[in-house]
Amino acid sequence: MRRVALAFALAISAHPAAAQTAADVLIIGGTVYDGSGAAGRRADVAIRADRIVFVGDAKAARISAARTIDATGLIVAPGFIDPHTHTQSDLSNATRRANVDYLMQGVTTVVTNNDGSGPVGIGALLARWDSTGIGTNAALFVPQGSVRGEVMGMSDRPPTASQLQQMKALVERGMAEGAIGMSTGLYYAPGSYSSTEEVIELAKVTAAHGGIYDTHQRDESSYTIGLLASVREVLRISREARIPVHFSHIKALGVDVFGDADTVISLIHAAQREGLTVSACQYPYDASGTSLVSALVPRWAEVGGRDSLLARIADPAIHAKLAAAMRENLRRRGGASAMLIVSSRQRDLEGRRLDAIGEMRNVEPVEAALQIIRSVGDQSVASFNMNGKDMDAFMRADFVTTCSDGSDGHPRKFGTFPKKIRDYVLDRPVLSMERAIAAGSGQPARDMQIVERGKIAVGWFADVIVFDPKTIRDLATYAAPERLAVGMRWVFVNGRVAVEGGKATGVLAGRALRLAKHKTS
Repeated sequence: MRRVALAFALAISAHPAAAQTAADVLIIGGTVYDGSGAAGRRADVAIRADRIVFVGDAKAARISAARTIDATGLIVAPGFIDPHTHTQSDLSNATRRANVDYLMQGVTTVVTNNDGSGPVGIGALLARWDSTGIGTNAALFVPQGSVRGEVMGMSDRPPTASQLQQMKALVERGMAEGAIGMSTGLYYAPGSYSSTEEVIELAKVTAAHGGIYDTHQRDESSYTIGLLASVREVLRISREARIPVHFSHIKALGVDVFGDADTVISLIHAAQREGLTVSACQYPYDASGTSLVSALVPRWAEVGGRDSLLARIADPAIHAKLAAAMRENLRRRGGASAMLIVSSRQRDLEGRRLDAIGEMRNVEPVEAALQIIRSVGDQSVASFNMNGKDMDAFMRADFVTTCSDGSDGHPRKFGTFPKKIRDYVLDRPVLSMERAIAAGSGQPARDMQIVERGKIAVGWFADVIVFDPKTIRDLATYAAPERLAVGMRWVFVNGRVAVEGGKATGVLAGRALRLAKHKTS
């Protein structure tokens, strides 16, 4: 397919009069940022079927098209690629599979099954998306936490030789079925019960297929081994498994590690000089999105699952130990006023901070959290725990790209990419436009090993966006997290119009991406 598209592109460039209509769509007059990090330039872009077939001066080359779009005053760029999302269930849902919240940000490709969680059946899920259709392209990781849970449940024991072989077989199967790599959530149970050595063995299986290792590292703060030791653990996995590694949503989380961004960056640069392939991504919000249990409950209390956790809460002796550990975790995150419940089945909890809930219930915040966990269940929270200087430092680092880590109740699911452009390029110039676009397109394509996407180039897939730099912005807030972003005028996914004149068309033009196809497209 690529050779055919490229041959066609060369033909219309060399012999523009050979056909009256050389392209399906011609975008003229825009400023093209091609995704490589190069400065913007005035150029026209032609699309035929699912490929870009011309970039340059269409008038001089006498290019014609069935449809012409005037992009004067607008920016033309590759569709954004989000390497960390939680879109698996959305893409599998008949009412949400169009992925409009991402399309309206200019995202044309998402990666999911991050944080070590999600379905283990990679082939079945990709086949389902092939059959039902999806609004954006999507790729999958093999989720290590789910793999461990499949074999060992919520046990914190080391695996036996047989159990390790079963886990390796599940990773092997997932990679053979088309996963682009393996993800871990070593902060979350049951992934957190895995030793470094256990993860290395599974990463070796991933590496044998040419995949990558993506991680929510074991500690982004001072919960267990500490941020810097956790970074070193990730680099050790890369070194010993001989695998490219990607730090998901890189950050210095909480008061104990504020100011450590520069040290983290130095460690990664040193590893790159050593020859390791290391990348990372970041969302432009100072609040993480997690759950009440994940944020506050120590992992030892989760061993055995929810029933075991409830039994520990009910046991007076264990309750005291558990509450003390939770108070320390709350301190790490900046206190009860820094924790906002964003989504709950109980309406009087949603939109309230933990300190206010404690006052409402006339108990201390940790006891309020335990009451909620016991009676309502786990809750989605936004935890305001990052420092602006650290965020800027990570954003400027040359190995850091953009990701949403989009989760229900957090505005990042609807606003990440426009927010980064509005806040960090246009309103406060932390980054140049060319750097921000590359960090959302060409660079994550390279990091995720997604071939022929993420760049405006002849012969590449026609995932193309056209947006207005004057109006692009996020509208989602913590109070109204599902407000669509604005400013994205046109979005093409595999050459088909997914957003037209600022409105989603509902077309399901996305494709389920597989590692084998990435290598042979």
